[in-house]
Amino acid sequence: MAPLMTVPLAERLAGVANASTLRLTHYGRRSGRPYTVTIWFMVDGETVYLVTADRERQWCRNVAVQPEVQLRIGGETFTGTVERLTDPQAIEHAGDLMAAKYWYVRPYVWLARMLGWQASSAAFRVRVAPEARVP
Repeated sequence: MAPLMTVPLAERLAGVANASTLRLTHYGRRSGRPYTVTIWFMVDGETVYLVTADRERQWCRNVAVQPEVQLRIGGETFTGTVERLTDPQAIEHAGDLMAAKYWYVRPYVWLARMLGWQASSAAFRVRVAPEARVP
């Protein structure tokens, strides 16, 4: 029987990075029940970034309390821990990744930065667990 080989996380993520959306399963902050939403995402190496225009969305509020999540992208499933970005450079990096992937948001990102808008948006980093194995 052949030994199982670990597929590098960065390689797995690179394979799905061009998908337009992912399915994020998060858990209710009070109920603990799983909920799933479809959202945009960006990949940078072994990290997944999530950005939303509305930080009051339920998934944002839930991951603040229950940060363990599951990401389904294409045929891949990942687990990880979400953290909200608070460092201005990290937030800008996530915005740059979003503008590079989703070209149609570039004018909004540019305008928001030029006007110094601190809208109700939020950016998150998902620290993805490196657990995939293949025969």
